[in-house]
Amino acid sequence: MTPLILQLRRLPRLHLMTSMAILIAVITIVLVWPKEQSPAEPVNSTPFDSSSVSNPTTPAVTPSEPEPKPDSLDTPEIAAEPAPALKPVPQRVENWVEYPVKSGDNLTTLFKRAGLGPRDVYRISQAVSGSDALSRLRPGQTLAFLIEDGLLRKLRHAQDRLNTTLIELTDTGYQVQQLERTPESRTAYAEGTITRSLFLDASEAGLSNKTIMQLAEIFGWDIDFALDIREGDRFRILYEQDYLDDAPLDQSRILAAEFINQGKTFSAIRFTDSKGNSQYFAPDGRSMRKAFLRSPVDFSRISSRFKPERYHPVLGKKRPHRGVDYAAATGTPIKAAGDGKIIWRGTKGGYGRTIILQHGGNITTLYAHLSRYQKGLNNGARVKQGQVIGYVGASGLATGPHLHYEFRSNGVHKNPLTVALPAAEPVASEERAAFQAESERLLAVLNQHANIHLALSDEESPK
Repeated sequence: MTPLILQLRRLPRLHLMTSMAILIAVITIVLVWPKEQSPAEPVNSTPFDSSSVSNPTTPAVTPSEPEPKPDSLDTPEIAAEPAPALKPVPQRVENWVEYPVKSGDNLTTLFKRAGLGPRDVYRISQAVSGSDALSRLRPGQTLAFLIEDGLLRKLRHAQDRLNTTLIELTDTGYQVQQLERTPESRTAYAEGTITRSLFLDASEAGLSNKTIMQLAEIFGWDIDFALDIREGDRFRILYEQDYLDDAPLDQSRILAAEFINQGKTFSAIRFTDSKGNSQYFAPDGRSMRKAFLRSPVDFSRISSRFKPERYHPVLGKKRPHRGVDYAAATGTPIKAAGDGKIIWRGTKGGYGRTIILQHGGNITTLYAHLSRYQKGLNNGARVKQGQVIGYVGASGLATGPHLHYEFRSNGVHKNPLTVALPAAEPVASEERAAFQAESERLLAVLNQHANIHLALSDEESPK
């Protein structure tokens, strides 16, 4: 027998049993305890499954907490360095050279000024062939060149502040594109009282020349601005003014207007129908437009009226004056009083250079003492109301530049200043509801501005 067993036998029975239990427990722990894992072996993170053990009484062993990695012990945090900022790529600078278009300039003169030759002119002319580009070079416009290494890369033609033509050299040759900017429209209001003239007083109220001309054209069939204007007449208008880069353009549209002439009030509303046509109508739907203009020249002084008998300044004897003479500077445009056809264009005795128009309803109008005719208009040509047909002069029997204007109905002379002029078509029946709504809206806005203007005037007036 071994010494260990002999010693165990000498122990009391209770001690023997206790020693045996301890020995078995130690052996069991040694056999079950997991071996230390090699660092090269992957860590199994699967939870321990007690059901896989054959002896259910064997206590489950909970895996120990993973030890921290050596490089993380007592190692201070190192702040990450920020990524270097990307430097902006510098934009390529284009060295444009701009030349204003002067009177008498053409492509050849402008290209020569820019240091380019006939070959460049030819290439650009070929590129724009078949289009309107570069066809209308006018004083006040500009032509800008981008030339690199003696080669024309880009050409820019600024017709006005809104429209520009850009011609650019590409791999396939010069390409043309039209650039158009859209202006911003702002509603504005103005009013004034006539103390000197419509032009002076309307300009003082802040209206541009074009807006003043619109105002005169709207009411021109009812008011003769050369004859009927009186001191104390008043006007007020609501209009749209176009802006570009916060600067006003010389473009506007009158939306609603009111003119009080000699105590009589005339009102007009701009209405655009469902087809996109814009016209001016009275609030009741009647057209402001008549079949004939009351006056074929703008803001001219009447030097002689329609009279059955008057003393002729050249012939020195009494003769009937069957028309109206409008004194105006030589070269003042003369407009067709109505739609019609030219049935006479030439010299006609004492009338000098004369144009006669045939209108509907067997009406004719005559324009005499012209300095010259409008180019492109010959006998048989059709003209529209307001179209320029000639220019004021003193040809024939005349003591100074003026327009002699006659109005005949069925061959009978009528006084152009008093003859009843037929009106154009009113608002179409199918557009009535839309017009009524627009008319009420615009008149309400016009009156609102007028009330605000009156209130401000009362505050500013001395108490």
